[in-house]
Amino acid sequence: MSERSDVTDTACAYRRTGIVPVGEAGGLKALTDREREVLLLLGTGLGNRRLASELGIAERTVKAHIARIANKLGQETRLQVAVVSVLSHAVLCGDPSCPCRHSALSPGAPRMSVA
Repeated sequence: MSERSDVTDTACAYRRTGIVPVGEAGGLKALTDREREVLLLLGTGLGNRRLASELGIAERTVKAHIARIANKLGQETRLQVAVVSVLSHAVLCGDPSCPCRHSALSPGAPRMSVA
């Protein structure tokens, strides 16, 4: 195996591509309360129609919110914004009993299960 492929195989994908999904949480501070709500829900994987239903707004408004969120966070796609949502969940979530409040790395911390 060549030295180049060894580096490529073991190097961090973010470093290799130059993409950083969450540069700073500071970008989250630029969001309005409604944009934060949309961002949090986007991380659940719901489609725009379901997001609109959950939020009680038009699907077109959801798309506009996502576009503004992407712009404020320096992301290019809806998927990138969703990744930011998941990675920032503990910061965005205001539910004190949510399992996201506990470090997944802490011994004895509650684990979220995937059914």
